[in-house]
Amino acid sequence: MNREIRARPARLHPTFAQRLSRAVLLAAALVLGSLSAGVLGYHHLAGLRWVDALLNASMILSGMGPVDPLPTDAAKIFASCYALYSGLLLLATVSLLIGPFFHRALSRLELESGRRREEDRAELVGPPRGDLP
Repeated sequence: MNREIRARPARLHPTFAQRLSRAVLLAAALVLGSLSAGVLGYHHLAGLRWVDALLNASMILSGMGPVDPLPTDAAKIFASCYALYSGLLLLATVSLLIGPFFHRALSRLELESGRRREEDRAELVGPPRGDLP
């Protein structure tokens, strides 16, 4: 990943938009992959129909909780692990989506503080003298 250089201004809008779109695509891929894994798990382990498996996986992934009772211990263990995983996925997805905004804000703050330091140095040293060799 390209890092921004302090002397340059914060990256312009197209680069920020590209960084944000990459984060959104990665977050969407994570959510869709997790939803697919949940649907497969509920369908095969709990014996739910595809639509019911989708409903349960969606509800767990969104933090709402299961809808159908689970008949086997394997299905209950899967649901427990899937619920824990879903909580971690929520944190990861939010971090991915906030990251580009946070990065841009920090870049602007760093640029501002760099300008202030240069202005402070110029005041201490004074104007440049042209008579030095």
